Amino acid sequence: MADLPLLVARLRAAGCVFAEDEAQLILTAATSDGDVERMVRLRIEGEPLEYILGWAEFAGMRILVDPGVFVPRRRTEFLVGQAVRLSSATAVVVDLCCGSGALGAALLAAVPDAVVYAADVDPAAVATARRNLAPERVFEGDLFDALPTGLRGRVDILMCNTPYVPTAQIALMPPEAREHEHRVALDGGEDGLDLQRRVAAEAAQWLAPGGRLLVEASEDQAPVTAELFAAGGLSPSILTSAEYYATIVIGTRP
Repeated sequence: MADLPLLVARLRAAGCVFAEDEAQLILTAATSDGDVERMVRLRIEGEPLEYILGWAEFAGMRILVDPGVFVPRRRTEFLVGQAVRLSSATAVVVDLCCGSGALGAALLAAVPDAVVYAADVDPAAVATARRNLAPERVFEGDLFDALPTGLRGRVDILMCNTPYVPTAQIALMPPEAREHEHRVALDGGEDGLDLQRRVAAEAAQWLAPGGRLLVEASEDQAPVTAELFAAGGLSPSILTSAEYYATIVIGTRP
């Protein structure tokens, strides 16, 4: 099998900050020297490591990720942790804008008797989420339009990691994201809150009494998101985590 120090040197020369870890993961995943060379070449060319391996680490799990599908970020583990804290043992949970289904899968690992549904508008994301979650509970469509109508008024936890990057800032994102992840998973419109506005306007109709909506936002966006939640009939609160460098807004249906 290929030489580890040599792989590390090649990856480091290509600008990979975590070259040692990446080289070890590639060696572990590869089945031959040819496979190692293929993976290293793709990584040097800028392909995200998660697409090369076929999985991303999230909340202590390996989440399957197909090319083009949004790669779950570590900061979103903060949102999932709060959702777990607020979930009952048999909660009805929806992972909206689910991407790979990472949030739903992580919550289900912590709350095994929860009933988790997921939906996304991107067919590639839906196909991936069906590999990480019960496929019959993953739906394709535009936000709430994708969900079974029988869930209306019954959702205890609604996790919605909408795209929230303002359109003009997409060009400033790392190339691994802007050149490889589907634009629909990144672009939140002029101020980044287009999808959150739509979700906030309808969420109360889908939440059970006392149900919660959880979204991720930037620190600057969070107060505006809280106002959107209040306008939609939800009681908002803002939580931040220095550990995860994350900000979330939680809206509770009275």
